[in-house]
Amino acid sequence: MPAIPGALPFSFAFDPASTALIVIDMQRDFIEPGGFGAALGNDVAPLQAIVPTVARLIAGARAAGLPVIHTRECHRPDLSDCPPAKRLRGAPALRIGDAGPMGRILIAGEPGAAIVPALAPLPDEIVIDKPGKGAFYATPLADHLARLGTRTLIFAGVTTEVCVQTTMREANDRGFDCLLAEDATESYFPAFKAATLAMIRAQGAIVGWTATTDAVLEALQ
Repeated sequence: MPAIPGALPFSFAFDPASTALIVIDMQRDFIEPGGFGAALGNDVAPLQAIVPTVARLIAGARAAGLPVIHTRECHRPDLSDCPPAKRLRGAPALRIGDAGPMGRILIAGEPGAAIVPALAPLPDEIVIDKPGKGAFYATPLADHLARLGTRTLIFAGVTTEVCVQTTMREANDRGFDCLLAEDATESYFPAFKAATLAMIRAQGAIVGWTATTDAVLEALQ
């Protein structure tokens, strides 16, 4: 069975036949200038910088025959799945549903809600539209993973401390072994990313493991 001996907090063994890669929310609204991330006052450059690394991880997973699952945080056009408490929080320049440079912010089908072109899903890959931070909430993700016979999940995407961590915790509660590719995830706040990586692997991998993309790809080969 392949293993990643350099994973933290200790070696991570997995069976590729029951492993899937989940790429969280690599969307234009979060990663490109003018999107929702920028409207919240964030510098999107750190998120843009990981796109090539995420692309390498996706390519390696595809070559190894792993299912690649993509998620998008977005809402129905009538906002019926977006609680007012979520839409009205804070004081951003643009709110969910408002018209922005890439269409309505975080609305399904709008250009800004699309995954960045460099990471575009293949036609046969699963794409999960999720109304919450976690990818299991109000989505068919669990059903897809059960159908695939998945027991191990490798994660990448943004942002580390919000949607990535939330989904990993949801997966951990459902019995999956989880590993986060630490250089294929990013936050608008470096300290938040560092803290999240530490929390994930604390107390003997209480949520999961972390490893570099190179280490994951080496194990897949």
